[in-house]
Amino acid sequence: MLRASIMLGFYILMAPLCALVMVPHLWITGDILPFYRVGTWIAITGVRLAGVRIRLVGMEQIDPGTTYIFMSNHVSNLDPPIIIPSIPRHMSVLVKASLFRFPIFGYAMKKARMVPVRREDRESAIESIHAAAQVLREGISIMIFPEGTRSRTGELLPFKKGPFYMAEEAAVPILPITIRNTAELMPKGKFEVRKGEVTVIFHPPLNPKEYEGREQLMEAVRTAIRGSLPARNR
Repeated sequence: MLRASIMLGFYILMAPLCALVMVPHLWITGDILPFYRVGTWIAITGVRLAGVRIRLVGMEQIDPGTTYIFMSNHVSNLDPPIIIPSIPRHMSVLVKASLFRFPIFGYAMKKARMVPVRREDRESAIESIHAAAQVLREGISIMIFPEGTRSRTGELLPFKKGPFYMAEEAAVPILPITIRNTAELMPKGKFEVRKGEVTVIFHPPLNPKEYEGREQLMEAVRTAIRGSLPARNR
């Protein structure tokens, strides 16, 4: 619990300081990148202060000039603050639409090209997919957890179809990611962080155009992610 408290305390301390400095800068310049870099530094520094070491494998798979949909397995609250800052570029993520109502952070998320997600009905969900595809066409990569929630067992849950519609619409490659050991360091449902090492594995990108259909593409992504999971979770 002590490590989790250190991480949370760091976030609580740094979030308002970041907003106090970076929001005016964003307002004046319109440049989101400094805000993004500070935010991702805060995210990963909190994890490291809790005693988590991070090992990155396969970074050479990322072409700096290519826009991707990054897709990873999801087993712990540690996953986003480890994976997103580890990718060396400005990225978008899908965010619950109601959070955009907060004046300051809503403004920052819009400038960062975060995508509001509405799951109220099928039409709203389709609008979110189209909005995400537009962000991708602008050259901004997106990070997605295709399972839609954290797995309690470590085994891959069924994938949501929306991200794969998005990949087809925007015609961008999917880069699968496997993250290992976060469930052991911060299990779902527990407020604790244990000291240890997390491995993030970047796999070769997959081009949607090379697959006969969406189901085949989904299975290819599952196979890539599952292949680097511990044997007990495959």
